[in-house]
Amino acid sequence: MSNFSIPKEIEDYLLELDIFIEAKIKPLQQADDNMRFFDHRRENERTDWGNQGLPTQEWEGLLDQMRILADDAGHYRFALPREFGGQDGNNLAMARIREHLAAKGLGLHNDLQNENSIVGNLVQPLMVRDFGTEKQKADYIPAMLDGEMRWSFGLTEEAHGSDATWMETTAVKEVRDGVEGWRINGEKMWTTGLHKATHVMTFARHSGKDGDAQGIGCFIVPTDATGFEVGEYLWTFNMPTDHPKCTYNDVWIPAEDVLGDAEYGLACAQHFVHENRIRQAASSLGAAQYCIDQSVQYARERKPFGKPLAVNQAIQFPLVELYSEAAMLRQYIYSTADAMDQMSKVDVAMQLSDQISICNYRANRLVCNAADQAMQVHGGIGYSRHKPFEHIYRHHRRYRITEGAEEIQMRKVAGHLFGFMGPKKTK
Repeated sequence: MSNFSIPKEIEDYLLELDIFIEAKIKPLQQADDNMRFFDHRRENERTDWGNQGLPTQEWEGLLDQMRILADDAGHYRFALPREFGGQDGNNLAMARIREHLAAKGLGLHNDLQNENSIVGNLVQPLMVRDFGTEKQKADYIPAMLDGEMRWSFGLTEEAHGSDATWMETTAVKEVRDGVEGWRINGEKMWTTGLHKATHVMTFARHSGKDGDAQGIGCFIVPTDATGFEVGEYLWTFNMPTDHPKCTYNDVWIPAEDVLGDAEYGLACAQHFVHENRIRQAASSLGAAQYCIDQSVQYARERKPFGKPLAVNQAIQFPLVELYSEAAMLRQYIYSTADAMDQMSKVDVAMQLSDQISICNYRANRLVCNAADQAMQVHGGIGYSRHKPFEHIYRHHRRYRITEGAEEIQMRKVAGHLFGFMGPKKTK
């Protein structure tokens, strides 16, 4: 499948994950009627339609059971440093793992709808480690890892998405009862997970002008703070929803609840953007390969007019195109992830940012095309919810917008290509 030399210890770990899935995760998925969350009933059973479209308690309870099993087995924290109970999983390992799990198709081992996996993508404890004060590290990190503290991410606004430095949410210094702090006013949207979050990473401008990266702070706002309100939950192509709007009306927090340098809070938002993008690309690649493999198998088995679909070039050629692109992307994703592991974050941002964007937007397009073609190959049953392709399409289609819209990523590539940024930047 691949010519890139994946280290043996990573491939061995995939076998360990497979054994764990067979022994612990699949039995839980098949217990009682838990399959209702993964078969044709999945969207309905996961969604509390009468409660703002939020996830049902039963669905989230099952995910909690999965995470506990994975954490007890030592897999859930794989990407974290050993100081946090992890295995120091690097970018190459995480890319290979995410591709491998997504290529298995739908299942409790790696759910698409809300990014739950037996190997977690746990970046916020590392944000606190790298940006937090000693007190914040002591207060936040253990609580995060134990599940007692959950953070949502408040960057996007109704009038501002990709133009994050033009946000209208503001913070003003204010002393209350002799304590220095900040008063925050504004609104955010797409604050995913807010129905369960205890805090929101709230990015707000306190100085400078629109378009300046400086002058925006990262404020850790408790969801029970006076003046903070959760608004409408936005129903999406991919239900259930946990993406609400929220408002800040004179919300006050003490100065000790600012994460990192208040002048450069956006650094917190950008801290893991490259790691997230390469992992997302690998997940899209894996799901695309699943769609391709399922289509090839079905085309060999289905025999309309007395012969297999597979003998028709109208079936072969579109799948050949997808298979070829997946093969090329696989090499590029692996080599890029491996290069990331040889550099500091600063050097990655300077040297590899365009390559990571190429991996991301091309893989996200690929999986959408592969899911669409899988529906076509499977015909009517492919269009139904009795096959997973509509679910794969609905989930991965959002990746062409989130984590940096593909237009933003293409602009990044163009910046490197034409010398507006990166190592070829002209003075």
